[in-house]
Amino acid sequence: RLVFRVRDQASDVVWRLGDRAASADLDARTVTLHHGEVLDYDVLVAATGVTAWRLPFGPPAAASAGRHVIRTLDDATALRSELVPGAHVLVLGAGFIGCELAATATALGCRVSCVAIDAAPMLRPLGPELAAELRRRHEAHGVDFHLGVGVTDLVGDQHVEGAVLSDGAHLQADVVVEALGSRCNVGWLEGNGLDLVDGVLTDAALRPLRDGVPVDGVAVVGDIARFPNVRFDERAHRVEHWSLPTDTGRRAGAVLAAYLSGEGYDDVVARRWEVLPSFWSDQYDIRLQSFGMPGLADADGIRLLEGDLAGECVVGYHRGDELVGVVGLGMLKNVMAYRTQV
Repeated sequence: RLVFRVRDQASDVVWRLGDRAASADLDARTVTLHHGEVLDYDVLVAATGVTAWRLPFGPPAAASAGRHVIRTLDDATALRSELVPGAHVLVLGAGFIGCELAATATALGCRVSCVAIDAAPMLRPLGPELAAELRRRHEAHGVDFHLGVGVTDLVGDQHVEGAVLSDGAHLQADVVVEALGSRCNVGWLEGNGLDLVDGVLTDAALRPLRDGVPVDGVAVVGDIARFPNVRFDERAHRVEHWSLPTDTGRRAGAVLAAYLSGEGYDDVVARRWEVLPSFWSDQYDIRLQSFGMPGLADADGIRLLEGDLAGECVVGYHRGDELVGVVGLGMLKNVMAYRTQV
């Protein structure tokens, strides 16, 4: 039921599942696969996404050793079998995945501890006030937070038994979930003069930039695309929210179609393109819903727009007088009304 249906428009696509791109030569217009086969292309879409960060120490980084990440269906099913009542689950990281996992595991009867270097859960997307309220709600359900600290070691040989924190604390665990963020799968594009510091730097047409010059016939989409969004500013941002693969895929498709046809390419490239990032997160009985880029707000630009932080509310994120983001705890109809203002 989770498999995406292939649309009729893609019925003639040749799927090379299980193959991996090892390198690319953007001048020669070739991609070399991991087993040495070389593929020629007329246009290339880089959509290789991200991989979960793993700690470089401790027992084997595998579900069989009690160490989990959440990226694939296999990851989820392997973890689900261990989330049994009474299990002590240690969540490393307090972002989206960490907080959602903490809520789910708690609801399944697990004892949950959450470790993060930030001062509050989901601090970056929510800001200090809303993040503090989210922490209060998690703690009310029994989650034990260790914030402002990192992990210096994972204890156990063949199976994880706990962790040592940077403040010297020792935590026991039956299950460890590494929700520590991601790294971009862009190593196969090295050697082409691209900016790969954080994903792939592109222009607003999603063409990768080489010394500031766009490479025609190549598009970068999804989690690895770092592009300017003129809705907010001219700086390039990389956003991993669920809506971005669709938004960037549509833009890349239009640009590459015009490039291949030779009709109206310059007009399509120059067309103003802007996206509105959005996310939601279900934790316990509340849904967080956001539109825009709250992280661009001024430090003093976070304001309660409606409701009560301890109940349901809408919080606005301002840069000067401009509303650049909005987050709702519940109040879904209300937060939707602010979407157009953002």
